[in-house]
Amino acid sequence: MTSDTTPTILIVPGLRDHVASHWQTLLQQQLPKAASVPPLEHDKLSCAARVAALDAALARIDGPVILVAHSAGVMIAVHWARQHHRKIQGALLAAPADLDTPLPEGYPSLDTLAQNGWHPVPRTPLPFPAIVGASRNDPLAGFERVAQMAHDWGSRLVDLGEVGHLNPAAGFGEWPMARTLIDELAIL
Repeated sequence: MTSDTTPTILIVPGLRDHVASHWQTLLQQQLPKAASVPPLEHDKLSCAARVAALDAALARIDGPVILVAHSAGVMIAVHWARQHHRKIQGALLAAPADLDTPLPEGYPSLDTLAQNGWHPVPRTPLPFPAIVGASRNDPLAGFERVAQMAHDWGSRLVDLGEVGHLNPAAGFGEWPMARTLIDELAIL
């Protein structure tokens, strides 16, 4: 266990787990005090299993934590927040996937998501400060839908411009703005 006043950055990846060239993976490698929710071996689509994995990762950290979630990882974080009461210093919620509308081909259907516990998506204020980064051209979530999520969660919305899904397929390995937004959360 680690303990001091510097927050640990806990990476919460989406359904595709860890990708070597993803900004979250690169960020974890660059930060002196960072950890990640490990990939699941079984029940990869189970919301409950992913929430439990996040909770287990948090249990290994002593001291302040900032969550850095992307895509469905954002939904994992908001489902976790509805069920658990550990103090979180803040969260960067980047390019949340809209799991209430049909996703593009190659992603789970709404029925599959519902069967695996993703619905309903929590729409109540989060118990910690959060910054929601929204893309103007994300194929997994419209800007207005993400803006409404941010409002419902009591979070600050940051317009990221046209960054696609903020992943390697959209041209993102490094994402320097993540550090800036994390620094804002670290001083809260």
